Amino acid sequence: MTTPLHVPVGGHLLTGDYGRPTGAEPPRGLVLFAHGSGSSRHSPRNQLVARTLEQRGLATLLIDLLTREEEQIDRHTAYFRFDIPFLAGRLGRIIGWLKHQPETASLPIGLFGASTGGGAALMAAAAHPDQVAAVVSRGGRPDLARDALPQVTAPTLLIVGGHDEPVVELNREAMLQMRGKVSFEIVPGATHLFEEPGALERVASLAADWFVRYLEAKPVTERQPSRKAG
Repeated sequence: MTTPLHVPVGGHLLTGDYGRPTGAEPPRGLVLFAHGSGSSRHSPRNQLVARTLEQRGLATLLIDLLTREEEQIDRHTAYFRFDIPFLAGRLGRIIGWLKHQPETASLPIGLFGASTGGGAALMAAAAHPDQVAAVVSRGGRPDLARDALPQVTAPTLLIVGGHDEPVVELNREAMLQMRGKVSFEIVPGATHLFEEPGALERVASLAADWFVRYLEAKPVTERQPSRKAG
């Protein structure tokens, strides 16, 4: 079950879908998705991962980091998807908003980043070490986080397709710069988008195991996050 919500960020309202766990128990944590280009909430890959996380007792927030106008610009120029500080800043403001909502304030937050969103997730984790409890990157570009990598303290899982050779090497090199707990998983036979049979399901399973391990929630209320802009 998902609920639409709008998060006020820098004079804009970013649109997202908040998903609750499938069981009756309160969420054990919340996973915020970071997608560098286009719409995160309409991505079928992100949706598959989110549904898997919800089945494991986690709340999810699939949110568009770009406004419609920014997305149109990015579609033609790829400008915003490679502006990692900009994307990380958006993530930080969303995290701050979640921490001020009664329904999500006590939930530990994990970040799930895809492609350039992986770099943004790591940069945001470095900037908010007390608020980000875990990170998973799918086919991500951690190299784009640059100097922030040594500052990431949240346990981090890097997942890359075995046939995505350039990104495999970029992730290996990024690991050498990270001082916190980091694990590297290669999905055999998978390419960058994990479109091969069973590949994305493997990503979702790995991500769920990681977040369940590192996100531990305090008791929360049963209400949904407010749909108001605040």
